[in-house]
Amino acid sequence: MSETRPQTTARNTASVAGLLAQPARHIWPREGKGGLPARVREAIAENEYVSEILVKAIQFIIFALWGLAWLASPKPEPDTVSQVPWIIGAYLVFTGILLLMAMRRTMPSALIYLSTVLDMVLLTMLIYSFHIQYMQPASFSLKTVEVMNFCVLIALRALRFEARYVIAAGAAAITCWTALVIYVVSTVPGDPMITRDYVTYLTSNSVLVGAEVSKIISMLMLTVILAIAVRRAKSFLVASVTEGEAAHDLSRFLPISVAEQVRDSEEPVEAGKGVRRQAAILNIDIRGFTARVANRPPAETVELLSGYQARIVPLVHNNGGVIDKYLGDGIMATFGASKANETQCADALRCIDAVLEDLPNWRAPQNELEVNLAVAAGPVIFGAVGDQDRLELTVIGPSVNLSAKLEKHNKELGTRALCSRNFYETALAQGYEAKREPVYIMSRMDDRTAEMEMVVLA
Repeated sequence: MSETRPQTTARNTASVAGLLAQPARHIWPREGKGGLPARVREAIAENEYVSEILVKAIQFIIFALWGLAWLASPKPEPDTVSQVPWIIGAYLVFTGILLLMAMRRTMPSALIYLSTVLDMVLLTMLIYSFHIQYMQPASFSLKTVEVMNFCVLIALRALRFEARYVIAAGAAAITCWTALVIYVVSTVPGDPMITRDYVTYLTSNSVLVGAEVSKIISMLMLTVILAIAVRRAKSFLVASVTEGEAAHDLSRFLPISVAEQVRDSEEPVEAGKGVRRQAAILNIDIRGFTARVANRPPAETVELLSGYQARIVPLVHNNGGVIDKYLGDGIMATFGASKANETQCADALRCIDAVLEDLPNWRAPQNELEVNLAVAAGPVIFGAVGDQDRLELTVIGPSVNLSAKLEKHNKELGTRALCSRNFYETALAQGYEAKREPVYIMSRMDDRTAEMEMVVLA
């Protein structure tokens, strides 16, 4: 059921109250990575590997574009020996090596920290080299727009979903820029002509200390905001991967179509809710299974059942059926129950034909099994039964019982597959093409039921 406005308001109020009560837990949530199952840790590690490859690839592209921009830009006259191509070239080689290491998954955390620091150092050297190339005072370097690339390199680290790398990148960027500002201000006498006038700062090589402090504060705020965002995102990532892995495992206990319905439903699945559909119910059972396995070891019995189910289930799925439940050595499948289907009877008979054709191909010990099949159709209710802690999706209706009785009736008649004449004719009308000539008989399943016309399929 969709949320009402009062429910939404109450949920939002609870979220705000939780944030006010425990702000640290919401701003810097715990990841809980240590106690995660191995498969979840592997899924998260896989995401981190891909992220590191993405980071290095983007860095390589960025510096390659910087190199192209430098080549295309006009050079000062007279031209000077520039350090820019050497710095960019060294960085491209360094980043290319790290990209290959990331692709081979041989990059430890220590090397990621080292590369993060070197990123900032090389960018700082690149920025500093501009005043040499253009024969300007050292303060000229502080005016370059390349300072924005510190923010780019910090932001790139957010792709890894690791707040520690964002913090490391931010700390390295702030340290490098602060060192450059201190060097420019203190080591070159008479330069850079420190000023407190903003217009003079913008129109000359003068240095406005407040402007440089503002840049550092901006880098700090960017680092803090991104670190919090990444930490929160990582918490959601861990929770999502954990729930995704659990949902994947649990979905194996449900038919695919049912699992998709539960996933895509706008309303929660609750006991007592159901839909009425026209469906075919197929029952498959091993004749004499209990006696056959009475003296066999448990492992052999389970292996026998697993092999039998491994042959049957794909045939059901391939013909549009859904496994409703396993009943020991029995299998109940539905056609058109979990999802409306206009050819449910024809699909069910095609499934029976596929099983009968496949029986001779079974290998020991499955080839010693004698399988009975029966199918019936009619209106059923498909829905959830149980309580709020344990639900089961199932079908309810007279055709469910009829199919089970027909399957058991195979033993009395000495047949292998049965359906009613009405069912058979409906399947023909839905496009079913018979593989063999049907045999029509009149039979009574028990003393409480009337005779009915049946079709012996095999």
